[in-house]
Parts: sequence; structure tokens; C-alpha cells
Amino acid sequence: MKTRNMSFDSTRCFLTFLCINLLMIGCSNENVATLSTKSIIYCSEGSPEGFNPQIVISSTTIDATSNQLYNSLITHKGEDNELSPAIAKSWHITRDGTKITFYLRQDIDFHNTSYFTPTRKLNADDVLFSFNRILDSEHEYHDVSGGSYPFFERINFNDLVEDIEKLNEYTVRFTLSRPDSSFLANLATDFAVILSKEYADNLSATYSQQQIDLLPIGTGPFKYKEYRAGAFIRYTAHENYWQKDINIEHLIFDITPSNTGRLTKLLAKECDVVSYPIAHNKIVERSDLVLNEITSFNLAYLGFNTTKAPFNNKLVRKAISYAINKEAIIDAIYFGKADIANSIIPPASWAYDENIPEQEYSISKAINTLNEAGYPDGFTMNLWAMPVERAFNPDALTMAKLIAGDLQKIGINVNIIYDYEWDIFLKLITEGQHHAALLGWTADHPDPDNFFTPLLGCSSTSQGYIGTFWCNDEVDDLIKQSLQTSDIRSRKEYYSDVLKIAEDELPLIPIAHSKRFQGRSKNISGQLLKPFGGITFEKVKKN
Repeated sequence: MKTRNMSFDSTRCFLTFLCINLLMIGCSNENVATLSTKSIIYCSEGSPEGFNPQIVISSTTIDATSNQLYNSLITHKGEDNELSPAIAKSWHITRDGTKITFYLRQDIDFHNTSYFTPTRKLNADDVLFSFNRILDSEHEYHDVSGGSYPFFERINFNDLVEDIEKLNEYTVRFTLSRPDSSFLANLATDFAVILSKEYADNLSATYSQQQIDLLPIGTGPFKYKEYRAGAFIRYTAHENYWQKDINIEHLIFDITPSNTGRLTKLLAKECDVVSYPIAHNKIVERSDLVLNEITSFNLAYLGFNTTKAPFNNKLVRKAISYAINKEAIIDAIYFGKADIANSIIPPASWAYDENIPEQEYSISKAINTLNEAGYPDGFTMNLWAMPVERAFNPDALTMAKLIAGDLQKIGINVNIIYDYEWDIFLKLITEGQHHAALLGWTADHPDPDNFFTPLLGCSSTSQGYIGTFWCNDEVDDLIKQSLQTSDIRSRKEYYSDVLKIAEDELPLIPIAHSKRFQGRSKNISGQLLKPFGGITFEKVKKN
């Protein structure tokens, strides 16, 4: 293609354009080269919904904010994803598992920006503010930005945490209503970030509380500089970052929704890294580019709105399951770079149950089951397909077309809904406007409860993001029992029972567990991708 060997002059013009329009620092021609070596341009697939990951679940927002702007109390590190210190240098759990005390570092600085200058280090007040905003419905900041905290609502955080107390300036204690074996893992997610209470107090004084989620202040490796919706985000290095110096001075998210557009920019060297790349062979054949992949803890699924007929009938759901050719989907959508999903849990998880039978593909059984359900002549349904690309589903529209073709064989006519923007799509799914939807889930941490509670727990019913509105009291009780023990064997038995019920009831049809890919220039080193959660540029450099 013509952009493959972009001239030096074209590159120079592009970087000069960035100097003028992105950095806005009076950049002259002689320091264009400095910009090139001191900055990384990441071509992102979409705009963030905000700049506080506490209030969103979108992976686009998580990629753009969590690990760039913030830190959590603890984190996952190493190949085994062990819980490791972060803002908390250590912690202690009582023998009964209901009290967890965190001992905070005393040398952590918040971002110093054009709109906020901190006067103190991070302390216990910031931790209390960050979590009490979520827990206390009367908190001044609880209803700012809508008063919804999806991740925490899914894990029943409010029911679990009875109290958070400040023992001294750098010690915080959580008191739980019951032991919960996934509590620490949940505190290490991309959602459990620590905000600045001092910044919040300053905003309150000027009646500008809503800015806390739009003009972010965190402790992470980068700080916010500028955002233009649908165009770009600009971050600069946090000069007083508590862990170490950052290798790059400027991090720019170039918002490019078109997958073809992102590929073109990568090939033309207008982006250093791109999300969700297509045409993998074009990247691999270039000696100056690298295609990275990582096995991700994720799931693509077809979720039924079980509150609407005929999808409140499990025989209808089973008939549709029989009719879907998953192998064809794996070949057409993932080009073989994914595994057929037989349950919500990927095989890499210790909770995976190999005894759960594969969901059979059989048109004759689908027709017979649909007849048994009382729909011998079929029916018409709408199928909503995500308007964005995700690692778990890189092409929801094509997947929807394949499924529509499969269901046509058993007399079900499918209208595909694909015309909404992502935020509107999520809103309408949450309101239950759909019959069925192609959605997915990417784990936030390695504990299997991060699949079970969000996807099958009753706490997700009221939120609607999963799209099924399904609640089974027996399943909910089994999930809760699994969390009250740290014994892996016992937990696996509970989860096995849950998977058997889900396999029989089919509120959702698991389709695929995929890999996540990323294209980058060869001179970009360091690990960006993780098996769960968002990307991170903290240890990335440009050689």
C-alpha cells in the first residue's frame, strides 16, 4: 500500500502537527526529533466514558485510565499473578477473615497539574474517601456522575464491607460482614483506584464536584493534560511518581474507531502501538513491526433477555444453542485464534470443569426442541451486536450475521441491531430493550469469582450490563458459599454445581475464549498486555 514506506518529510509533518495540536507547547522544528523519541502514540479503538474507572466497566475506558493515571492498594504481579504491595506496603488479615488492615506507604505524591496542586502526600483519608464514596449513599460524592459503581455493585461490595476506619494517618482497616476469599483480588483490580480527598475538597469549595471524574487526579505514572472527544487524549509523565522514573514524557491516545484506520496508521508509522489489530499477516511480514498476543481470561457470549418471551423459556434458549455453529464462528471471526467455550470459565482457570459437556451443534435437535417449546413455526427476534471491537469479540456484526444464518435454518428470523454508539448501546441493553445480545466479559483478576458473580450472580440482575436479567437463588447461594472458604477443593465443587445449573438453564450461550492481540513498532519495548484487566504503559519505552 502507498503508506507503507512513508517518507521522512511525511513523518516530520505528522510529528510537527502533533506538536502544534496536541502538545501545545510552542514546539519548533528542531525538537520534533525529541518529541518522536520521548512520546508514544497509541491508536485506541474508542473514546473513554470518563476518567474514573470506579464508575465504568468499559475496557476502552479502563485501558485509557486505570493503569495510566491511578494506583490501587494492592496489585497482581509476576507470571503467577500473585497479590503484591502497591499503595499499601503490607496488610494483615485476622484469623476469622473479617478484618483486613492495610499499612500505607508514606512517600506517594498525587499529580500536580494546571488545575490542582497537592499540598500533602497520600494518606488514609484518601483511601477512606475513595471507598466511602462508593459505599455511603449519603456521601457528598456518591451521586456525582450518576451514583453507579458497576464493578462494586456486581461483587456485592456494599453488603460485604461493614466499615472502613482510619487507625492512624497511614493505617486503614476494612471490616467485612463475612469472610470473602476474593476480597483482596477485587481490591487489586483496575476499578479499585485511590482518589485524592484534598482535590475533592477543593472541588466542593467551588461547587465543581463533577470534575473529579472528568479532570482526573491520581498517583499513577502519567497525569492528565488534555482531551478532545473522538480525537485524542494527551498524558504527560508524573515527575514525582513513587515507584520510579517513567521512560516516556508524553503518552498520546489517538482515538481511531476504524480497525482499517488503525492498521493504516501503524503501517504508516503514525502510531507506535495499535489496539485490536486486523490483517495480522500484514503486520507479521513487516520487519519493523511486531504482533503481540496473550492468552486472555475472557468470554464472548450470546446473552438472552430472560424477562422477555419467548426467551424466558429455557427450551427456546436450548434450541438456539443447538442451532449455533461455534466452529464456523471460530474460523470466521477469530481465524482459529480462540477456543470454543463450553462454559463461562476458560480452561486456564482452576475452576474449569472438564466434565461439563460440550454444547452440541444439531439442527435436527434444534428444530425438535423448538417444537417442544411451542414454536413449531419459529418467531422473529432482534439480536444486538456490539458496535465496538473487543479481544473477546473482534467482529460482533459478522458474528451476528453467522448466527442469523444458523437460526434461519430452524425458522427464527433475526433482525440485527448495530446502529447505536457504544454508550447508547450499553444504556439500552441495561434497560432491557433487546431480545438477545452479543456481549462478553474480560476478567479483572485471576480469581474465578470474577466470572461467576458478575455473569451468573443475582447482584448483576438489577444492573443489566450482562444482558440476561437472570437470577437463580440456588446459584447465588452456591457462589456465596464458595467465597466463604479459602479451600480450593471446596470452592471448585461449589463452582462445578453452578456450571451444571448454568449449562441446563442457559441464560447465556458461551461462544469463545480468545487471545488478545496488539500491533506495535519494533522499537517499542516492554509489556503492555496482561491476561486480565487493562493495558499499562508504566514500563514501556521507545528505543
